[in-house]
Amino acid sequence: MKLHELAQRLECRLDGGANVEIHGLAGIEQAGPGEVTFLANRRYAPNLKTTRASAVFVEDGVEVERDPAKPPLAKLRTANPYLTFAKALELFYEAPKYAPGIHHTAVVAPTAHIAPGAHIGPYCFIDEEAAIGENAVLHSFVTIYRGARIGKNFFAHAHAVVREFCKIGDRVILQNGAVIGGDGLGYAKNPDGTWYKMVQSGPAVLEDDVEVQANACIDRATVGETRIGRGTKVDDLVLVGHASKVGGNSMLCGQVGLAGSTRIGDNCILAGQVGTAGHLTVGDGAVITAQSGVPNDVPERALYSGYPAVENREWLRMMAALHRLPELQKRVLDLEQKFSAKT
Repeated sequence: MKLHELAQRLECRLDGGANVEIHGLAGIEQAGPGEVTFLANRRYAPNLKTTRASAVFVEDGVEVERDPAKPPLAKLRTANPYLTFAKALELFYEAPKYAPGIHHTAVVAPTAHIAPGAHIGPYCFIDEEAAIGENAVLHSFVTIYRGARIGKNFFAHAHAVVREFCKIGDRVILQNGAVIGGDGLGYAKNPDGTWYKMVQSGPAVLEDDVEVQANACIDRATVGETRIGRGTKVDDLVLVGHASKVGGNSMLCGQVGLAGSTRIGDNCILAGQVGTAGHLTVGDGAVITAQSGVPNDVPERALYSGYPAVENREWLRMMAALHRLPELQKRVLDLEQKFSAKT
């Protein structure tokens, strides 16, 4: 594809190199001739001096410095280089296609309903009264329990599981090993100190356009439901505890853990290894930085950090003071010695 054709398809303003042949995309350091890279974070701008890429997606107004010894670097000007790069990937990578049909090794219960266009791969199991929507793909070794309801254009990678009576919207993606609707941690204490297991009767519900990545678990509820809002993305090894609710277009990054009955608002970001106590609310638009522990409610559009999680600026001041602690301790000891000597 010529660079000017790529610019036209992605609605970019092209600066130079119109007839350069483009065959792929790559990062700034890895890209070579015939490839396009992107600059989304300006801290990497110095790398554009020496990148071997033929072109770069870059914001309007950003000046690109170039080593005179290197070939020219064409600019594809766009308001959002990272988003444009993401769309460009689809022009150069064609995902595998899966023909409609049911593999002869799959086990499908007589009362299950498989809509037209669905692909049921090797060793999948679909239980009684389950319903699979149009053009769904169950790759291999996927298990759909009794009474589950799954929408259109669903894609489940190998070893994904959807438990009984859970509800999945349209265009949902489950990566390898994702478990939707496993039992939540619901137990009552017996008089003798042993644990009495409570029936987990409430399904997990995933709205449209949700993606759950590898080995993440969305637990079912004791009563009621666990719900993931439309467009939310759940990263690898995340646990959403029973009866929790996550709003739309939020992102839970790797190893996030939500205790039971947590409420996460719309458009929130919980970075890696954030943990929340149960029965609390994180307001719409809040961001919680990596490895924070959240014991209390978080207001809307807040930026929280640390443990216990507090407003980010306060946490930065606390960390600055902590770094000075050895110096302050020494000064206190010196003052104590001077005072003792005088007395």
